[in-house]
Amino acid sequence: MVLHLVPRCSARLFWASPGWRRTYTQGASVGLKSLGCPRHRHSPLACRGYSSASGSPEVILTPERYPVQRLPFSTVSEEDLAAFERIIPGRVVTDPEQLETCNVDWLRSVRGCSKVLLRPQTSEEVSQILRHCYQRNLAVNPQGGNTGMVGGSVPVFDEVILSTALMNQVISFHDVSGILVCQAGCVLEELSRYVQARDFIMPLDLGAKGSCHIGGNVATNAGGLRFLRYGSLRGTVLGLEVVLADGTILNCLTSLRKDNTGYDLKQLFIGSEGTLGVITAVSILCPPRPKAVNVAFLGCPGFAEVLQTFSTCKGMLGEILSAFEFMDTECMQLVGQHLHLTNPVQESPFYVLVETSGSSAAHDAEKLTGVLEQVLNSGLVSDGTMATDQRKIQMLWALRERITEALSRDGYVFKYDISLPVERLYDLVIDVRTRLGPRAKHVVGYGHLGDGNLHLNVTAEAFSQELLGALEPYVYAWTAEQRGSVSAEHGLGFKKKNVLSYSKPPEAVKLMQQLKVMLDPKGILNPYKTLPAQA
Repeated sequence: MVLHLVPRCSARLFWASPGWRRTYTQGASVGLKSLGCPRHRHSPLACRGYSSASGSPEVILTPERYPVQRLPFSTVSEEDLAAFERIIPGRVVTDPEQLETCNVDWLRSVRGCSKVLLRPQTSEEVSQILRHCYQRNLAVNPQGGNTGMVGGSVPVFDEVILSTALMNQVISFHDVSGILVCQAGCVLEELSRYVQARDFIMPLDLGAKGSCHIGGNVATNAGGLRFLRYGSLRGTVLGLEVVLADGTILNCLTSLRKDNTGYDLKQLFIGSEGTLGVITAVSILCPPRPKAVNVAFLGCPGFAEVLQTFSTCKGMLGEILSAFEFMDTECMQLVGQHLHLTNPVQESPFYVLVETSGSSAAHDAEKLTGVLEQVLNSGLVSDGTMATDQRKIQMLWALRERITEALSRDGYVFKYDISLPVERLYDLVIDVRTRLGPRAKHVVGYGHLGDGNLHLNVTAEAFSQELLGALEPYVYAWTAEQRGSVSAEHGLGFKKKNVLSYSKPPEAVKLMQQLKVMLDPKGILNPYKTLPAQA
């Protein structure tokens, strides 16, 4: 089998899909309006249900689908709205139609009923807002691009939504060190363009890059497609500015590569999902832009061959290997069926995408070609194609990056983001497929093989409590038996908070709860998320 060129196919990426980027009109009239929240004794406001303006089926309110009770927070009053208007004039949104998007996660699986969206532009404005909410005991839901997978970015009840969308300024960039300092609301793709123009790249890349905010990336410790080469945000983030629950501004926005003075406080907030403080600015180390990028897309006859191909790539490509992604044949079928993307190789049970990034185009292409010839000749790979120009590279990456979008068009999606030993990575998919049988529409597996991260997704025509009961806690128990993690990169949010104990011992969970109480005594920051409810 010989390598061939990439055929022409759609290069429209996931981030270009409609509905991911939302804008709001500033200066909306201020006043409380009904927004479909359930009646409860804490709220004097009667609320009605609403349907999606797009004509999609109405998303069920989170408390109607999940067993969660509202905590005794205050409710937003006209006096509160007036106070917010004084802090951020013209940027208090109460119009139900504009709030609808912010109350529903992009997967359309959870829905809150917040009646107010606040759009600050500075850390000082965030501080004043939180100081007021802390004094009034108003719960706050920090929100970035709202691209999360676990319901962590939308209200559960009527929490005040604090959006970072207008906090989108680059503060500084050093073109020798590659250190970028920016506000938390900067969109990842726009930051990527900014640093690429200066011959650097962002150390992370996500399918949702056209919508997600860097602050949200840090708050969830997002992994993504460059993790294999550049590691996690815990290593590339140098400093943070964070506003605490009581309005205190914690300025740890250092740009130093080395700072060994005291506790590394920024690590508390990386991955905390907005429960310990609101990230308002980030200092991050950007790697130099590779002079040469090559991508190969390969078909493999089995998962054992996928693993052997990975081992071969690691051994022969060394430091230039920057990504190794895999997907099963059902993923390919779904991106073809729902997104009309073309499979560039012959149909196979598994596919892998290999990316190299280096400083010499000829050297890197020669090394990758040598690897591909070896895996083809040895039978590890049944077919393959290689791309060196940007347009064809984007076409190949689209097949991997847009799987999530294809799944969302297939029906209701049960999503699991698991870390496992690589040799057991696909066994869970096989077991779940057998366990569910015809009750599931599709059971698919894909992910970042290079760092042992499986995305297990199950689609159904609609949400089913019976299907959920068959999946949970089975998936978590299976993962725990392999000493894996129940959340590799998506976080815990609302949906996974009660499964923390499958990956962390009781002592660790208790210490996390104590840290939460210390930094947020009233529990107003992103309640009902990340940590299991305490008795």
